[in-house]
Amino acid sequence: MDAFIQEFEGVFIPKVLGANDNNEFINSTNTDYVMQRIREKYLEDSTVTIVLVGSCTHSRRYVDWEIKSSLQQGRDLPNGLLGIAIPRGKTSAHLPERFKYNWKKDGEGYAKFQSYPSSEQQLREWIEGAYQARTMRASLIDNSLPMMRYNSKCTICEKTH
Repeated sequence: MDAFIQEFEGVFIPKVLGANDNNEFINSTNTDYVMQRIREKYLEDSTVTIVLVGSCTHSRRYVDWEIKSSLQQGRDLPNGLLGIAIPRGKTSAHLPERFKYNWKKDGEGYAKFQSYPSSEQQLREWIEGAYQARTMRASLIDNSLPMMRYNSKCTICEKTH
């Protein structure tokens, strides 16, 4: 993740939720409060959420929470949702369930999933596409899954992170 952020630091402003144990976690069982805090602290001034998808990303509850909060509709437009496979050269991944509900291989879903970008320009184009989805494809959003309460067992390494 750090390598991706350093490589493309001129293209977007990184805000990271729950990527490591040094991050501040939102320790509450009140779902409304958790969503409110994620929106205020991490997403308030953002328009696109980039989900860096590694081998164990699908099993992390904070990823699910950030995606759920990004897709909320109401007072504000939802964030565009762009998944990117990491590390470089990876072309498939185990997507988080909520992301899968909003992505379709044929490109007709709300979210987009891409392999690692080959250039800053390519990443800019993907971000712009996700930004446009906020108004053009918002009707395709499915945010109906319940929030993950705990990290789940990773299907790759079979550990709970």
